Amino acid sequence: MLQLVPVKTNHESYPFVENLLHESFPAVERRDDDMQRYNTDFNPLFACYFIKDDDAPVGLITVWNLGGFHYLEHLATSPSIRNKGYGRQVMDKIRESFPGVIVLEVERPEDEMSIRRIGFYKRCGFSLCEKDYMQPPYRKGGEGLPLYLMFAGADSIDDDFGRIRDCIYKEVYNQ
Repeated sequence: MLQLVPVKTNHESYPFVENLLHESFPAVERRDDDMQRYNTDFNPLFACYFIKDDDAPVGLITVWNLGGFHYLEHLATSPSIRNKGYGRQVMDKIRESFPGVIVLEVERPEDEMSIRRIGFYKRCGFSLCEKDYMQPPYRKGGEGLPLYLMFAGADSIDDDFGRIRDCIYKEVYNQ
């Protein structure tokens, strides 16, 4: 049975989570380890989850509770279980575990992989918001990245887009 296990840096599964974060996201798409660990242990808006199926490691997810919506920052599955049907199960578990509006960032549909990723999220009940959105850099001197937001749990986020964007910028990216 699939489980989302909240972890702190002293949890026995945290090394798996941190290694998977490094394997799945280049440095420009994540904060440095010290800040990630700080958020994991001390930020009351942030939660890090180890995803497991019985005792088998499946992946990780990091979630921000931003008052009125949950923002999924990082989601990755272990390479050893990819293409085995876990993606949909993980998304169903996320929607069950975080009721209400869920928001995540996606690359714009400019290549086959980004088109496939958007299609996957759509099949999991998410909708694409095509309003201009720029992901701020994670590191000083870095560049922003033009992305889109996807969402579930609402018919639209158009009326709340500015508030959602500004909240993500402030709490997640310290902008």
